[in-house]
Amino acid sequence: MNLEIFYDYCLSKKGVTEHFPFDDDTLVFKVGGKMFALSSLSQWEKAEPAVNLKCDPERAQELRAQYEDIKPGWHMSKVHWNTVSINKEVADTLVKELIDHSYSLIFSSLSKKVKSEMK
Repeated sequence: MNLEIFYDYCLSKKGVTEHFPFDDDTLVFKVGGKMFALSSLSQWEKAEPAVNLKCDPERAQELRAQYEDIKPGWHMSKVHWNTVSINKEVADTLVKELIDHSYSLIFSSLSKKVKSEMK
């Protein structure tokens, strides 16, 4: 997976916006004003891409046990977030599934009003 595929995949979801709230390097995707994916652009440039994704706590533990390249979220809640190394042992299809899972967790937590206001 390259940065363009990751970027386009995240932005293709309903109501998603991109931001740089922390610095000029950390690309953050939000839905309803809440983060669901973050990634360092410089890590993509170094060919060491990774993305932080929200995850159900039980599933997060299972994924970490199954994949060496899925670790507790870097600078995030270790219970609810994973850092997934891209282009290593985790297949692109699973990365996309985990992006979908993260997005769904955040989207489902939004109020009906916020959901109805999305494009």
